[in-house]
Amino acid sequence: MAQINKPTEYFNTKLYTGNASTQSITGINFQSDMVWTKARSGTYGTQDHAIIDVVRGVTKTIRPNQTTAEGTETNTITSFDTDGYTIGGDNGKFNQSSTEYVSWNWLADNTSGASNTDGSITSTVSANTTSGFSIVKYTGNNSDSTIGHGLGQKPDFIMIKELDSSSYDWVCYHKALGASSAIALNLTDNSYAATGWNNGTEPTSTVFSVDSAANSVNKSGSGFIAYCFAEKKGFSKFGKLQAIGENSNVFVYTGFKPAFVIIKSLVSDTWSNWYMFDNKRDPDNLTELALYSNLTTSEDGYGGSNYSQIDMLSNGFKIRRDGNWGVGGAAQSSIYIAFAEQPLVGTNNTPATAR
Repeated sequence: MAQINKPTEYFNTKLYTGNASTQSITGINFQSDMVWTKARSGTYGTQDHAIIDVVRGVTKTIRPNQTTAEGTETNTITSFDTDGYTIGGDNGKFNQSSTEYVSWNWLADNTSGASNTDGSITSTVSANTTSGFSIVKYTGNNSDSTIGHGLGQKPDFIMIKELDSSSYDWVCYHKALGASSAIALNLTDNSYAATGWNNGTEPTSTVFSVDSAANSVNKSGSGFIAYCFAEKKGFSKFGKLQAIGENSNVFVYTGFKPAFVIIKSLVSDTWSNWYMFDNKRDPDNLTELALYSNLTTSEDGYGGSNYSQIDMLSNGFKIRRDGNWGVGGAAQSSIYIAFAEQPLVGTNNTPATAR
């Protein structure tokens, strides 16, 4: 497997300040084909998360912390550009005056997608096989079905959202859980009852499977969006970690210096959120300014306290405090999703350095 030497050509985190008027968000190094944004603090720090992507199109917003349907909001992203994107005078999710924002950005193939007939349901796919990321849109049919994802290898993490109603959660496949289980991006639950992966059928190099009874991933006539990720050396890693109690110093080897880490404890309690860390909002260790995909909470810490702390190292990340954020306790497991700032040592012999 070829190694990615410059992860920032495929994923990048961008910080900016809203101005309630049109502004171009640049310095991302590529066209932002998927933009996930969150207000960080202040009056609008408790706004919803928002995702807009190049397949569904500008102004089409979905909210990772909500079950709400896709909305059309004309003053959010107005264009996808060669070095980022342009936003209008939005009132909170993207561009409120003087509000600080973070956006996490992925490159697909810079197009609105092409027809993919690998599965029994025809999908529209914008895929980047180098970085292992694809955006997949399809229409459900309530039959046991397969859907082409365009990655050319088995995806390790998939997020799916039904677009037309407010009745269904975000359903996720993670390789550490397997296709016999699922987990919801907008909930603290450690599993999701309506699994949806066609009786435990694992994804393949061409398709993922959905079953006839799971409206959350295959309701007849409803539109769906899926974000699919396949692990790539030097760029992304998806796995499970085992906690051993508070301040456990559990180390997770990724083979790269992380830029973005999401951790979800496999515990169902009010603390077991989806904790999101990045190298731009909190550039020095300890890294403790978490945001949460399932909450509107600002980055000052859940409940006003930083219960979550990790170190981002040159070759992975280390849990520094886990006793009060769901990961804590002996033998508790968590899944993680990680994207790179820099590989540990690239094929160009440039080593990553500690923060």
